[in-house]
Amino acid sequence: MPADTTARQAASARTLWVIDDDRSVRFVLAEALRSVGYQVREFDGPATALSALAKQCPDAVFTDVRMPDMDGLKLLNVLKADHPDLPVVVMSAYTDIASTAGAFRGGAHDFLSKPFDIDVAIAMARRALQQEDPVAAEPPGPTDVEPELVGEAPAMRELFRAIGKLAQAPLSVLIIGETGTGKELVARALHRHSPRAQQPFVALNTAAIPAELLESELFGHEPGAFTGAAKRQLGRFEQANGGTLFLDEIGDMPAALQTRLLRVLAEGEFFRIGGRELIRVDVRVIAATHQALDTLVADGRFRADLLHRLDVVRLNLPPLRQRHEDVPALAQRFLADAVNKLGCGNKRFDRSTLDRFLAYDWPGNVRELENLCWRVAALSPGEVIMPTDLPDTLRPTNGIAGIADWEDALRQWAETALRAQQRELYPRALERFEQVMLSAALSVTGGHRQHAAERLGLGRNTLTRKLGSSRPPKAAGD
Repeated sequence: MPADTTARQAASARTLWVIDDDRSVRFVLAEALRSVGYQVREFDGPATALSALAKQCPDAVFTDVRMPDMDGLKLLNVLKADHPDLPVVVMSAYTDIASTAGAFRGGAHDFLSKPFDIDVAIAMARRALQQEDPVAAEPPGPTDVEPELVGEAPAMRELFRAIGKLAQAPLSVLIIGETGTGKELVARALHRHSPRAQQPFVALNTAAIPAELLESELFGHEPGAFTGAAKRQLGRFEQANGGTLFLDEIGDMPAALQTRLLRVLAEGEFFRIGGRELIRVDVRVIAATHQALDTLVADGRFRADLLHRLDVVRLNLPPLRQRHEDVPALAQRFLADAVNKLGCGNKRFDRSTLDRFLAYDWPGNVRELENLCWRVAALSPGEVIMPTDLPDTLRPTNGIAGIADWEDALRQWAETALRAQQRELYPRALERFEQVMLSAALSVTGGHRQHAAERLGLGRNTLTRKLGSSRPPKAAGD
């Protein structure tokens, strides 16, 4: 019997529930799951689903978060209380850390971001139905404040999902990212949504402390341990006991201290400088660097065994130039914060200013954008911040035109064609626009359709359909 027939027959014995107040989402997901053989029941809200639960328990559930009568996280708690082994996939268009962490903390099997790719949803269903050892839900943590990390780019959505899941696991995490991308914000988010949230979060930039003082900063010292040590000082490990210690720029740590750090990570114990008392601590260590630690290991400048201890899970934080779609939201948030703290009245960005932001590469990443927003909040004379209020260095790089430039060019082309009595102008322009966008996305992603679809904000099936109905434009010289 063919393998796909066997799989379909196995799937037909499993029942999945889809709970969402959005009829279109419900229909698309249910039809996708039915197409691979699952039995699917649809519910427009938690109330009807809970009524049905008294008569039948499904094999897995997909539920939205934001619904009128009860949100999906409360429904998750109800489902897990009565059926702790029931796999639940939580869905939301609001892929922030609070949503993902709340879902995983409540015992969700997985988190599906909207808009979703049908293949991804089907894969999640299959994984949910294959699980054998459900993880017990952690008790709810503290009420979350507004997330410090902002982003809707696919890479950021994946990062938020990872943070939500990793926050519950007592694993060491290594955060990789360029300077200014917000590595400490990721570490704070991991702590804030973890069972250690009520305990201290202690941060130390190892590159900012002179090497001769770094050991004392980490492990503390006793009186008289060295010249100037007049009294006992607790180190960062003791300060973070029970909580989280964030070590930024770990790649700059001196070799001798790498050895001591390795012992603490392995044994959970150390001596203060000049001390004889063995100090034991329970600390989750999160490290970060902008350097390639694998290269430092190959060069003999970083211990391989220490890297293995720190790099249990690796999170890659994308630079701002790879998530341009997040720039307007970040800029508006930073401006609002600056205006509020500086007390300089209501200010906002003109659209042309945001267009300039979108055309810039931001070599200093999020930190550069935040600093700029504070500068223009303090110095711009009017309520509306125009491109003339920006520094001269903030201009499109590599000769790439800003959005306003191609909009003007499109308008001029349309006006010229309309005056010339040309017909079918709109469908011609739309077809050409799609061809250029699809071709550019495939070129940037090396032909990877899934990545191209994510960058364009399309589902992979939609992109495939459009590719099938259009021919990409020829390259210059073809």
